[in-house]
Amino acid sequence: MSTLVDESMDEAIVYVVDDDSSVCRAIARLIRSVGLGAETFPSAKAFLEHTGPDRPACLVLDIRLPGPSGLDLQEALSRAGRDVPIVFITGHGDVPTTVRAMKGGAIDFLQKPFDDHELLDCVRLALARSRAQRAERTERAQLQTRVDTLTPRERQVLLHVVAGKLNKQIASDLGIAEKTIKVHRGRVMQKMRAASVADLVRMVEKLGLSAA
Repeated sequence: MSTLVDESMDEAIVYVVDDDSSVCRAIARLIRSVGLGAETFPSAKAFLEHTGPDRPACLVLDIRLPGPSGLDLQEALSRAGRDVPIVFITGHGDVPTTVRAMKGGAIDFLQKPFDDHELLDCVRLALARSRAQRAERTERAQLQTRVDTLTPRERQVLLHVVAGKLNKQIASDLGIAEKTIKVHRGRVMQKMRAASVADLVRMVEKLGLSAA
């Protein structure tokens, strides 16, 4: 028995996009058998028009679809900033298509007929990536909220600190007293909830801010 169910009882959802209704039903039945939710769609357009709740998710996607292809859908999701890990399935795979799908960030590319356990393993990896992406977005949002509480001067001090400058160097750069820098530095540490300069460096890197 797959261990997938033990890792995925957090309302994760697996979306299945395939124009073959029998394939959709079979995959959905397999996914539900391990305790996961599944929703099916007959086309890329139908999926793009769908708006569901924000939760861990992945997409089991056929390459060949009526209208926009699976690769077209992958590109559309990327342009829209929708991070949905994809497991491609196809009965007509070729090397260029596989390479394009994997370069686009696909989890895997499975040839029909595929083994149920192989698909479930891919789904497990895809949902793990989805959870990691969600955690990353949440952390960045929290860090940005903290940065937004800083005054302009505190933000300047923050960037100087993570650049590795000493208080006296920062004081010289900003033209203010060293003791004032110490006060600002303490407030920065408090507002950012940082235990060390290394913490601050990690936070700034996470947000993509430029050091002084």
